[in-house]
Amino acid sequence: MRMKRYAKRTIESYIYWIKAYINFNGQLHPIKCHDREVESFLSYLTNTLNVAPKTQGVALNALVFLYRSILLKPLTLELNFKKSKQQTKLPVVLTQTEVSGLLGSITTRYTLPCQHMYGSGLRLMEVVRLRVQDIDFDFYAIQVWQGKGGKNRRVTLAKELCDSLKVQIMLAKSFYEQDLNSQNYKGVWLPHALARKYPSASHDFQWHYLFPSTRLSIDPENGFVRRHHIDETTLRKAVKAAGKKSGIEKMLHVIP
Repeated sequence: MRMKRYAKRTIESYIYWIKAYINFNGQLHPIKCHDREVESFLSYLTNTLNVAPKTQGVALNALVFLYRSILLKPLTLELNFKKSKQQTKLPVVLTQTEVSGLLGSITTRYTLPCQHMYGSGLRLMEVVRLRVQDIDFDFYAIQVWQGKGGKNRRVTLAKELCDSLKVQIMLAKSFYEQDLNSQNYKGVWLPHALARKYPSASHDFQWHYLFPSTRLSIDPENGFVRRHHIDETTLRKAVKAAGKKSGIEKMLHVIP
């Protein structure tokens, strides 16, 4: 999956559902199972676990990958299993007062990322993955690369956030200068083949994350020491905590 450049989250999800499928079949090797066992497992997810349609879809994609790309025994195109039903959800809309209260109650460290989500319409992962070079102060714009569906776009940058962004860039640069003094530091992670195409880009400050983590970590793909972006799970929890603190009774959902 890494060779096919699957996203880290996709790899983790696929491994999870493949393990669940194996356990469901009494740890019988998948090569000894096929369409019938897959149908039973997918129906079990609906009948017993009552999973959401998207969750069942991820499980199906994981098993399709398993049999097509690993076991080389593709599943048939007409699997017969009970599908989870999609329930209609109404969007949660906050008033200007509620948004102001939310942003005023959130932890200082996460205020600026949240301001981008609510002010520029960025998704959670789009915010945390922003690089320093993605901020265009001249045209008051933010460049979003490989967003939902692998699409690139430009969104408006609120002028009121420019001063805070410049302070954030200085903070990111302090981490950057600190990391350069470490002999083990291998630079920031770069997508696809950019690391080979631009060998020095991983140590270029402009490529580093706008919202860096406070500590270094190990890249699971190669064991390199790098500084990743802030944890998206922590940001999501901070938004929910701020919602409770500000007295917002609506169900807050941060779009990943």
